Amino acid sequence: MKSKLIASCGMNCMICVGFLREKNKCPGCRDMASKKYWRKCIIRNCPIIKKNKWKFCSDKCEKYPCQRLKNLDKRYRTKYGMSMIENLELINSKGIRIFLKEQEKKYEKDSKILCVHNKRYYPSTS
Repeated sequence: MKSKLIASCGMNCMICVGFLREKNKCPGCRDMASKKYWRKCIIRNCPIIKKNKWKFCSDKCEKYPCQRLKNLDKRYRTKYGMSMIENLELINSKGIRIFLKEQEKKYEKDSKILCVHNKRYYPSTS
């Protein structure tokens, strides 16, 4: 897993159906070529993240977690059993390397990646 595939909100793009699918594949939320995907994303375009040159939402922000992040997190916890806020807390407390190792343990099996959205395994792209 690669750190450049972790979105500002804490989503691991490597486990997203948009990144894993064959047709109309998303290159990941932080990839400059994916502008059509993140152009309207409130979190990706957060002025606080940009001003501080952070890669991710940070617990150093006075608004963390903001209402948009809370809503996104609630939807993902309910529908997909995954928490962006938990991801960000691990990134903020232990660092991106530890987070990526945890993600590998959770979502990689036999050179395949488990998609958080449809619970199907896809060939690993790394």
